[in-house]
Amino acid sequence: MRYGMIAINLSLLVLFPLSWFAPLLRAGLLPFFDLSEISVVTGLQALWGKDISLALLVTVLAIFVPYLKTIGLALMQFRLLSPRLAPALQILGKLAMADVFLIALYIILAKGVGLGRVETAWGLYLFTGCVLASVIDSIFNTKR
Repeated sequence: MRYGMIAINLSLLVLFPLSWFAPLLRAGLLPFFDLSEISVVTGLQALWGKDISLALLVTVLAIFVPYLKTIGLALMQFRLLSPRLAPALQILGKLAMADVFLIALYIILAKGVGLGRVETAWGLYLFTGCVLASVIDSIFNTKR
């Protein structure tokens, strides 16, 4: 079981960056226009141009927090980081789930407006899967 959790965590070090560039959703203004693909990175780029404080918050929650937690778990699994820091990694994990909630909220809001069209893309499932795998990994590491 331990080696499985290590493998999951190490794969997250590769899959998280991939999920940041993968298309989360496709959005368009009206049904007959082409849909634009939106990823975590393209969404953050647009956000940096509009609202710097929100962009900073989302960048920290969507990119830095999950990746730092994954690195921390890897260091703990290889006994390079003290297990006493597990509660700090749990807090990071809770903060990392906020980005999935934000994406879901944006999809609901966009569909509720009625003018546009929003479709989920494969990157949303990859990104959500990475976050959930990270949560499961930290649960098993905390129990040990």
